[in-house]
Amino acid sequence: MTARKPRLATILFVLSLSLAAAPAMAACGDSPEPGFNWSKCFKPRMMLKGQDLAGANLAGAELIGSDLRHTNLTNANLTGASLYRASLAGANLSGADLTKAMLDRCDLSEANFSAAILTKALLQRANLTSSNLSTANFEKAEMSRARLGGADLTGAILVKADLSRADLQLAVLAGTDFTDADIYRARFDGTDLAAAKGLTQQQLDEACGDDGTTIPAGLTRPAGWPCPPPETAE
Repeated sequence: MTARKPRLATILFVLSLSLAAAPAMAACGDSPEPGFNWSKCFKPRMMLKGQDLAGANLAGAELIGSDLRHTNLTNANLTGASLYRASLAGANLSGADLTKAMLDRCDLSEANFSAAILTKALLQRANLTSSNLSTANFEKAEMSRARLGGADLTGAILVKADLSRADLQLAVLAGTDFTDADIYRARFDGTDLAAAKGLTQQQLDEACGDDGTTIPAGLTRPAGWPCPPPETAE
């Protein structure tokens, strides 16, 4: 016998169940506001300066070259977001999740990243001058040649982070964990390392400091200090 075709009502019922179970899709045309969803949306060069985007879902979003200066992004989801050459100077990203976010060459100066998650984030040549990075998690982050002068890294986690040739002059490093971090030619001129955690003699020998650098107890000032001036080539 020929199987009966399913009734239209049955088809519509099954379809409605499927749609109800599906995850909410990003509405890329939505206006930016607290808690809005632009996940995986293509939004390069957006002008979002000073806006309140607290709790926004920007996971995987393309925000290359965007202006996010002084924007409120507290507790926002920016996992895997692409922010290459974007400006977040003075922005508030406290508690935000930036796991694997691409922040290469971003202006992050004077931004607040306190308690933010930046594990495996890409921050090569990023400008983090005078930023609040206290208790932020940078485990396995790529931070080569990043500018961290005067930044507050109190209690920050830099375990296995790549800080080669980064500038940490006059940074606050009380309780900062450098366990297995690559600090080859990183600059600590005038920086107090006395309360930093996880530093070894081998790490110090590969780094750069001067007579104003305070050495952790049990370690000695490397004979090769001070290092030559840092390279300026882009």
